[in-house]
Amino acid sequence: MTETKPKTFRRPGIIRPPSEWRSYFLPLTAGCSNNTCTFCGYYGSKLEMRDPEEARNEIDAVALFLRRGIRLSAVPDVVYAVAQGWDGKRVFLQDGDALVYPFPRLVDVLVYLNEKLPHVERVGAYATPQDILRRSVAELQELRRLKLGILYTGLETGDDERLEKVGKGVSSDQLIEAGRKVKDAGIPFSVTVILGLGGVERSKEHVAGTARVLTAIDPDYAGALTLTLVPGTPLYDEWQRGEFSPLSPLQSLQELKAMMENSDFTDCFFSSMHASNYLSVRGRLPQDRAKMLSQVERVLASGDPSLLRPEHLRGL
Repeated sequence: MTETKPKTFRRPGIIRPPSEWRSYFLPLTAGCSNNTCTFCGYYGSKLEMRDPEEARNEIDAVALFLRRGIRLSAVPDVVYAVAQGWDGKRVFLQDGDALVYPFPRLVDVLVYLNEKLPHVERVGAYATPQDILRRSVAELQELRRLKLGILYTGLETGDDERLEKVGKGVSSDQLIEAGRKVKDAGIPFSVTVILGLGGVERSKEHVAGTARVLTAIDPDYAGALTLTLVPGTPLYDEWQRGEFSPLSPLQSLQELKAMMENSDFTDCFFSSMHASNYLSVRGRLPQDRAKMLSQVERVLASGDPSLLRPEHLRGL
């Protein structure tokens, strides 16, 4: 019988939150377990799991490089390129939802990371709501003890009809349950919503539902992105067939304004700094609400497109 060789893990490209730009990027998975979101470039992707030993070997290589400047020929160049720009304090676990990594393996890798790179202050990861719901509060607290210091989750919308239509795989109540679980575990929580995801047809429902979910979760950080239609995704095809009507730039700003007006936070850093947005605002809510709203209102009142980010400068 011919022995089958284990499949080689495909190292993913670097996709990370803006706040992780100086982090070391350690892949544990590639792709996304929830590959049915019709607006996302991960649509139809296959989730790959990295062998923990391979992850430990990478940690060893980084530790050796930092201590002695030694590069191992078997280690990909990207490891050293990332290590050279690393701030030495933060590690970001790739890929689209690293929290899906089996819990015992995740603990094993984090224990090893802390042993070999004890100067690391914080570990972050993307997590789907489903990943969070699969974990108990006690498990999340154990990960926090091992320096998991922030989770990033795409809420996208709080409109249940739209959540189902875009294949998110959870309801608005499940989004709230997941968010509260992270908060109960004491892990800082960062969420993103997508302006325009409801299209013209469900803009009001999208705004109202999203504000409800944001208020119920009360995250530490919230970021607004603006829908970018990605070729090859089902939502792009819907648009091409005339079945989805995107918002205009000023309509997306109306949604941004309404979400800031109708979401109640204790103390949330809220921003629209992502490159997909037509206008960048940032500040703490509720403290800076009046100032942030005035920025948006000024542009809306002028109707001047020159005050918006041009289409060719928008990106994912």
